Amino acid sequence: MTAPASTTTTPTAAVPAYPTALRTGPVERLHGTDVADPYRWLEEEADPATVAWSAAQDALFAAHRGTWASLGPLRGHLAALMAGGSITAPVPRGGRLFDTVRAPGRDQPVLRVVEDGGARTLWDPLAHDPAGLTVLESWEPSWDGSLVAVQYSAGGTERCELVVLDVASGRTVDGPIDRLRRSPVAWLPDSAGFYYVRSLPPQDAPGEERYHRRVGLHRIGADPRQDALVFGAGRAMDDYYAPALSPDGRWLTITATRGASPATELWLADLTAAAPEAPRLRRVGGPGGSGGPGGSGGPAGPGVRATLLLPSGTTPDGRAYLLTRRNAPNGRIEVTSPARLTGQEAAGVPDDHTAASPRATVLIPEDPVAVLTDFAVLDGPALDRPVVLVTRVRHAVGEITVHDLATGRELGTLELPGPGTVGELHATPGGHEAYFGYTDHATPARVLRFDARSGALAPFHAGGDTGPLEERGAAHAAGCVTRRVRCRSHDGTPVTLFVLSPTGRPDRPRPTVLSGYGGFGASIVPGFAPQALAWVAAGGVYVFACLRGGGEEGQRWHDAGRRAAKQNTFDDLDAAADWLVDAGWADPARLGLLGSSNGGLTVAAAMTQHPEKYAAVVAVAPLLDMVRYERSGMGPSWREEYGSADDADDFAVLHAYSPYHRVRAGVRYPAVLLGAADGDTRVSPSHARKMCAALQHASTSPGPVLLRLERGVGHGTRGTATTTELFADVMGFLAEHLGLAVPGA
Repeated sequence: MTAPASTTTTPTAAVPAYPTALRTGPVERLHGTDVADPYRWLEEEADPATVAWSAAQDALFAAHRGTWASLGPLRGHLAALMAGGSITAPVPRGGRLFDTVRAPGRDQPVLRVVEDGGARTLWDPLAHDPAGLTVLESWEPSWDGSLVAVQYSAGGTERCELVVLDVASGRTVDGPIDRLRRSPVAWLPDSAGFYYVRSLPPQDAPGEERYHRRVGLHRIGADPRQDALVFGAGRAMDDYYAPALSPDGRWLTITATRGASPATELWLADLTAAAPEAPRLRRVGGPGGSGGPGGSGGPAGPGVRATLLLPSGTTPDGRAYLLTRRNAPNGRIEVTSPARLTGQEAAGVPDDHTAASPRATVLIPEDPVAVLTDFAVLDGPALDRPVVLVTRVRHAVGEITVHDLATGRELGTLELPGPGTVGELHATPGGHEAYFGYTDHATPARVLRFDARSGALAPFHAGGDTGPLEERGAAHAAGCVTRRVRCRSHDGTPVTLFVLSPTGRPDRPRPTVLSGYGGFGASIVPGFAPQALAWVAAGGVYVFACLRGGGEEGQRWHDAGRRAAKQNTFDDLDAAADWLVDAGWADPARLGLLGSSNGGLTVAAAMTQHPEKYAAVVAVAPLLDMVRYERSGMGPSWREEYGSADDADDFAVLHAYSPYHRVRAGVRYPAVLLGAADGDTRVSPSHARKMCAALQHASTSPGPVLLRLERGVGHGTRGTATTTELFADVMGFLAEHLGLAVPGA
């Protein structure tokens, strides 16, 4: 549909002048309800009318941005906070360590190999693309450390290509292979090939190129068009897969998750029984699968991962370890065997009916409060007693316990640097060491190493050039006090908040930013937050809320904020806002909301339900038209999270809270900034465009409604420079409309 090019309306009584957007969209009858969509023409990004309207919005945003006195000082502070670099926990393979490091002052991290006490770069996105539009998405070294598979994407699209590098020389020995999105790679033990996930060719799935994934086996040097497809044919188009191989290459596991479903199927094959190109995969546990962590991920990205650990040398009747959530929403670890999992065990094997899976024994029981997120087995020959490390999240704070591998008995708890977040455990296969990252709101990620021989936990500096990254933590924390508190939602449910402030107490109402996500089982846990530190340094309060729909309190917490229960997410955020005002941290005239992706939906829904409670709202890459969310981006993958508008009952829920459909003319809405990116393949920028037009038409407030469109970036991984600019604009907007006096402004 084509609408007239944008012009400028005449301003009335302190309401800003906005580009014209004609209300020409249809009114459709859906399940007996009339649904208006006046700005549907803005879904057509390339239409000349949309292009002209967007250009006018660019100019409007630039004009307002030029008046924000705090923008420059905030940008400078953010740049300083983010300049210190970053590091990830190393992955040990074949006597080598592999990690990523962003050196101080660099825009993006590089992939390194660490050996013989030194480190060298294997893949640098800026060397690959000096324009800085290419980002490193994922990487996986082979078991012997001789090769590494690298996935990268350009322009923010997250459409990946994969290349294989020879570690010794750094040369590319295979690829690029296209049609990937970031997903696991499972190497054969001899490094001759790998299992990976790739979408069908466009001609085989016209209009659905982002879906229809298949697990294939690629042999190094072979034509990818000839790769054997081993899993995925005949399944739903929005299934996500994650292959994994045991270190000895005997056992292939594949997890399969339907869209954003919290349930995970687990499939297992013995590669000694058939060729790797034709594995005899058996489904574990029958209907319902493993009930594992699942998580196709929502707008934040895929999160499928294997839940079955099979050490080298595991026989069909040998000892395997399964993390399951079946009948254990917070997770437990069971001891089983491949034969028992697939129903091929010998007669007379006893059942343990307390276990979640057939013929398994509970090793680490479910904690009724804390959520089990990861585990690692350390069973090397140097150990007198093999152990298993277990990570949990307790009210959004990470912890690690050490257990006897034979009995599951807890032997101790690791003393972490503070109440923060523990990253994924990377253990040496058949060894005694494990590496993991640690971070909190004021501490950049640091790497710790656990040695099971001595029980010692110590900082780890790979390659000798990353020590200064850790030392910056104390400087970042200066002047910021974090408190973890619990407030009550409207129905009495406790909700965890992290309140960052200059004094650690509500000494007076200050300009306050409240941020939340509440979706897809994703946990809002402590992580280095430069935007919050810059805000607090200027005298404000910044709050992270752990809302229902997230994963901070386990699967029940997720279920309590998805589909028909989605309103609980918005009620939790609303109750948190009330608590901040009642407790003296904030006042409505200087209280703002900030959310991105599903969090953008959350804050926009809160705003349209209670516009009087907030002075400013920022929604970045938001989902906003929930009646049509399935028709763009990765929307079809999220039906398990939100429901489908094709279903009458789901439609009633979606239409009731859909922010775009809740905008009402004549309402005094807060100042609003909507962010979008032209490379976003997850959440279409049309959500932000349509919402912007609707609010500009409806609002009677002098607070502006602005649209910020980024180009050359997308929903996921990005460089430091573009992140700094985004944070600066978001916090500059909030400072302007919440009255934060930034020093130097």
